[in-house]
Amino acid sequence: MSKLLEITYQIEDINAVARQILEQCSSKTILFYGDMGVGKTTLIKALVKAIGSEDEVSSPTFSIVNEYAAKDCSIYHFDLYRINDEEEALNFGFEDYFYTQNWALIEWPENAKNLLPEDVNSIEITHKNKTSRSLKLSQNTTLTQKNAMEQYKI
Repeated sequence: MSKLLEITYQIEDINAVARQILEQCSSKTILFYGDMGVGKTTLIKALVKAIGSEDEVSSPTFSIVNEYAAKDCSIYHFDLYRINDEEEALNFGFEDYFYTQNWALIEWPENAKNLLPEDVNSIEITHKNKTSRSLKLSQNTTLTQKNAMEQYKI
């Protein structure tokens, strides 16, 4: 993973942070890592708005996936916290969502790590203190490295 953005922010800065993330993203699939209550869903709400949806965003903890409409695309918001194994994700068609030109915003991606595409961005959020968070946006470089290795027969 190569780091694209590293910032510390307050909740009142969340909309500006969302715009910064979208300016830096190289993929429409974004994985969100962080402890329970760190603000993953709050950030996703701001991202959905910045992408152009006016839909009400809520955590899909029980439904596992929520869909939001934007002008030219759909946004799929996954919360994989409650899935028991990758077979459960396969049963609801998790992989099918990656074969579209739509956004996939995935909380708790570690619960389906073997099903994720290679072309992703990752966001890791940590508590800095009671009022601020630290965020690291990274890009998966596996594809680039793989192609370079094949191209130059390394």
